[in-house]
Amino acid sequence: MSENLTPVTTEAVVIGAGPCGLFQVFELGLLGIKAHVIDTLKAPGGQCTELYPDKPIYDIPALPVCGAQELVDRLLEQIKPFGAEFHLGEEVLELQRDAGGRRFRVRTSQGTVFDAGAVVIAGGVGSFQPRRLVVDGAEALEGRAVHYKVRRAEDFYGKRLLILGGGDSALDWAVDLAGKAAALTLVHRRAEFRAAPATVARMRDLATAGRLRFHEGLVQRLDVADGALAGVELKLADGSATRVECEQLLAFFGLHPKLGPIANWGLGLDKKAIRVDTEKFQTNEPGIFAVGDINTYPGKKKLILSGFHEAALAAFGVQSWLFPDKKQFLQYTTTSPIMQKRLGVA
Repeated sequence: MSENLTPVTTEAVVIGAGPCGLFQVFELGLLGIKAHVIDTLKAPGGQCTELYPDKPIYDIPALPVCGAQELVDRLLEQIKPFGAEFHLGEEVLELQRDAGGRRFRVRTSQGTVFDAGAVVIAGGVGSFQPRRLVVDGAEALEGRAVHYKVRRAEDFYGKRLLILGGGDSALDWAVDLAGKAAALTLVHRRAEFRAAPATVARMRDLATAGRLRFHEGLVQRLDVADGALAGVELKLADGSATRVECEQLLAFFGLHPKLGPIANWGLGLDKKAIRVDTEKFQTNEPGIFAVGDINTYPGKKKLILSGFHEAALAAFGVQSWLFPDKKQFLQYTTTSPIMQKRLGVA
């Protein structure tokens, strides 16, 4: 990909368009700082949009329950006044400090170059790919009968459905789709689960009531007829084999989180996370900040709520970095004419 000749000059670049990246745009906007947002995915929302758009979230303040995609849509609506520009389907390949030390050159896989005053990394777990089902024929059926995420739950209503996995995603969807699918079978390699205990208990109740079946075992073979999935052969924990009829398969084996190029940017890392301070969530490189699941610090909790808090403090850190001689004032959206004007509610 050829590189664009004219760099995009901006006060801030936010890498990652998940919930924390979107809220970072909001917090920067309140302080009058314009941001460009870059994400490898082709739509904003990060894991919420890509992996579980229909999944309910219960710990967003003032929203007793909120769908993952609904949360993303609300955040996009909230940041509209600030005119953030999105660069989707682009991976940041290069991040370098300029000769003066106060600005950064950011280059993407599409050849877009930014001249940025500050950078906020909100890349979640980094770039990620689902762990795939390694069985002959699975790749050819991907997107038609073999799936690693649920885009629309209704697509599985009335279908003979097989769900693989033992974590939250597998159990959540097993519970949600039981009774909506024509038949539902859950398969996990062992009898213990990583999902929330309450969800596991609910799944077992549904199995006892005959609303779903559970097998402890592994998929050995796919039964494909005329290019369509007809069933699977399982090897059970006791060594025996059984066949389960199904026409749709959901596999939730987790993700392969990869930092990708981030690992080569000279940032202080702890395993696969970026170390930050807890005053302004700045990395070891002044002017580069990190919020959300990508960062780590003592007491870190990987919650969307925590990421929102981090974004608020990081915004003040960015402001201080961009305007070191300017005195900071804490203003409130309810009373500040300047903030209300920026929000378009004055």
